[in-house]
Amino acid sequence: MKKKRTFIIPLFLILTIVAAIIMAASIGVVSIPIDAVFQVILYKFGIRKECDLAPNIILTLWELRFPRIIMSLLVGMSLAVCGALFQSVFRNAICDPYILGISSGASLGAAIAFILGWDVILLGITIPALLTALLTLVLIIGIAQISKRKDSNTLLLTGIALNFLISAVITLLIVVNQKEMTKIIFWTMGSFSSTTWNDIGILLPVILITLFPIFYYSKELNIMQMGTDTAKTLGIHTERVMMTVLIFASILIAAVVSICGVIGFIGLIIPHIVRFLFGSNNRTVFAYSLFFGAIFMLIADTLARTLAIPSELPVGSITAIAGAPYFIYLLLRKKRAFL
Repeated sequence: MKKKRTFIIPLFLILTIVAAIIMAASIGVVSIPIDAVFQVILYKFGIRKECDLAPNIILTLWELRFPRIIMSLLVGMSLAVCGALFQSVFRNAICDPYILGISSGASLGAAIAFILGWDVILLGITIPALLTALLTLVLIIGIAQISKRKDSNTLLLTGIALNFLISAVITLLIVVNQKEMTKIIFWTMGSFSSTTWNDIGILLPVILITLFPIFYYSKELNIMQMGTDTAKTLGIHTERVMMTVLIFASILIAAVVSICGVIGFIGLIIPHIVRFLFGSNNRTVFAYSLFFGAIFMLIADTLARTLAIPSELPVGSITAIAGAPYFIYLLLRKKRAFL
């Protein structure tokens, strides 16, 4: 029965994602029939020899909507699994890359790249975003070590403080550099509007590379939930495991931010939903967070581009509307899973 359930649930989630992709592709400023969406897919994958649709419909679907849809799925997967990882490592229910400041750190690097004009260079935003994201992570851990309090609450509060500091620095950069103000503000709100297939080609390999160590160390992270001292007695190199997974997660967050900007609360909401439904085993949480994160982000982006037609809302505002009340709920809840 358990094996059957293990097979049915992922299959159901995959079918849900496929259905969501088709629906998202069909709606927008220009409504496109679902059968036309299937025609374009079959035509582009070589299954169908000819496509009798108008060229503008094919262009709209293949060059505008499908890259955006695929990117939203990839970003949702990335943010959700990183949120689950951060909550596991810090053993705190309100940790995620956005709240901890990693996303803001990457955004600072992107803002600096915009000001210096590096956004026109290949990986000109990705590399600075990566460096500042890793620097933010190093500062969080370093400050906690200096204070000689390495508990999860200290790390969390340090991250929140750095998040505010970095946000203030970005605001100052916006004020001082009026010419790049629009680009930087756009980045801090998050959007998939300018996504291309090239962006997917950059992000997808990063996801595949960074997810491997995250899943590889899931067993060690399960043991570390019992406490650092207990894990060490069982032969786990806790500091090495923690730094390895955090570095790879920060690389993934930096890649996401460099392409679509800062999108918060996905990593906060999704892991809790997954733990409630499937338990707290990290391998299971990481796996299902990929599915649920992808679905949630696709729905959020579809709402962002359809609620205010012909205008478009920042997708970060949609996720914040859903995530902020949930964050408050976690703060007020008496019985917390990790605190």
